Amino acid sequence: MTGMIVVRDYDPRWPGRFEDLRHRLAPHVADLAVSIEHVGSTAVPGCAAKPIIDLDIVVAEEAAMPELILRLTAQGYRHEGDLGIPGREAFQAPPAAPEHHLYGVIAHSRPHLDHVLLRDYLRQRPDEVLRYSALKVALAERFHADIEGRRDYSTAKSAVVEELVAKSYAARAAGEP
Repeated sequence: MTGMIVVRDYDPRWPGRFEDLRHRLAPHVADLAVSIEHVGSTAVPGCAAKPIIDLDIVVAEEAAMPELILRLTAQGYRHEGDLGIPGREAFQAPPAAPEHHLYGVIAHSRPHLDHVLLRDYLRQRPDEVLRYSALKVALAERFHADIEGRRDYSTAKSAVVEELVAKSYAARAAGEP
């Protein structure tokens, strides 16, 4: 994978791409999964994003995670571990599959809530979507040709992501969508 960063305007085809991936995964994990969620910026209408669908396979409890890992690796996914985020298991898509980021998460865990609360928060706040999108576009332009671009891009936007996640938890605590 190169360091090239590409951020595009929202594409209304992204939800359909998520559904295609969900339908490919569901037969293999349906009895384990509480849900398969579309998360990340491609799940937020109007949000600029890298054109890569992010999915969470949500399991009810930690005890289901080893079986989820076995089933996904049997489908050609490469298990990458938690990548430093306990409660979340990352998977690299099989070479022939459309590019996507896949995670196994435990229902109501911090990684699960971070993903869905941020998504839902942004879906209700177009002003935050515009601000976040503008930042991502600017950072992609800044780091697009940098060999370490992906890491630098992620690091540079992390403060805003942390701020938005904190706001999403505060909104939930206040009973807001």
